[in-house]
Amino acid sequence: MQQVWLVRLGKAALMAGLVSAAGACQEKSDPVVIVPPTTASTTTFQNPLQASGADPFVAQKDGYYYYLHTTYNDLRIWKTAKMSRLRATAGKVVWTPPAQGAASGNLWAPELFFLDGKWYLYYSAGPAGTDLGRQRTWVLENASADPTQGTWIDRGRIFSPVADYWAIDGTVLEQNGNRYFIWSGHNGIDAIQRLYISRMSNPWTLTGPRVELSHPEHAWENVGPPYVNEGPEILQRNGKTFLVYSASYCGTDQYVLGMLTASDTADPLNPASWTKSPQPVFGQSPANRAYATGHNSFFKSVDGQEDWLIYHANSNANEGCFDKRNTRMQKFGWNPDGTPNFGVPVAINTNILNPSGE
Repeated sequence: MQQVWLVRLGKAALMAGLVSAAGACQEKSDPVVIVPPTTASTTTFQNPLQASGADPFVAQKDGYYYYLHTTYNDLRIWKTAKMSRLRATAGKVVWTPPAQGAASGNLWAPELFFLDGKWYLYYSAGPAGTDLGRQRTWVLENASADPTQGTWIDRGRIFSPVADYWAIDGTVLEQNGNRYFIWSGHNGIDAIQRLYISRMSNPWTLTGPRVELSHPEHAWENVGPPYVNEGPEILQRNGKTFLVYSASYCGTDQYVLGMLTASDTADPLNPASWTKSPQPVFGQSPANRAYATGHNSFFKSVDGQEDWLIYHANSNANEGCFDKRNTRMQKFGWNPDGTPNFGVPVAINTNILNPSGE
């Protein structure tokens, strides 16, 4: 069964194998806490931001950053005015799943959006335990101005009514006055993880067709098995929409970022609107102790002057898709053709200037 999981379940595979091998009867325990190095300077920070933190995501509103990552057993939000001081910020548990049911365990990849005057928290989950083949994507709603306060209402599962299969890593795209949901899922035929898009009629409902935008094609997307496109994230600038995604199996050191590009006026439901970059746009750097660099998101510095990439990586080779994945961030720039230039991963335990305005 462990070999079958590895073929079917992308980022979940190694976790399932390790839990099974250890004889555990339920889902993963809380992450092991490793104290990272301290930073004495008030103008710099060091990576990793957190010693354990996979699938990081950052939302911004009213001068605050709201940070989330996979914690497996609940959903937590870290609120801070300074991303450079995330390490000193305590996360708040905002949702604990029911003890049983279709979304009772294996909570992954939470993302937070302020839509139509309310907060929406999208996450992947399935039944508690090691059967990860029933993972789906779910959504919570909160009318409070501060997502760490107020009451979260369960809006249930968000899914395509025409093709309801394994689905994780949901994110939101707004374009041409419409709203779209993009996620990683299966096609019902094979176990390859593909990127899909569907139009949203409201923040918890999909309508119309489910369209495939990407699947593993190049050699750098096919390090596995399983063969994976996942973790889609949107970046928009100067008339272009970039869909940055994670490619290859997260348990390998070759987990990298790929990118699709479209005009910001194009129909995102038309696969012909998108062009895939032939090479990864961000990948491992053994010299800087960055392996399996993936599942990212983006944010602006507090003064709006800088663009920042936040992602997870392992600090040593062959550490897999588990708790040793740690959170990192770095500033990025732009190429003359208008595409983002993420550079190479900055070395761990070295001073990096804070985001401007902090």
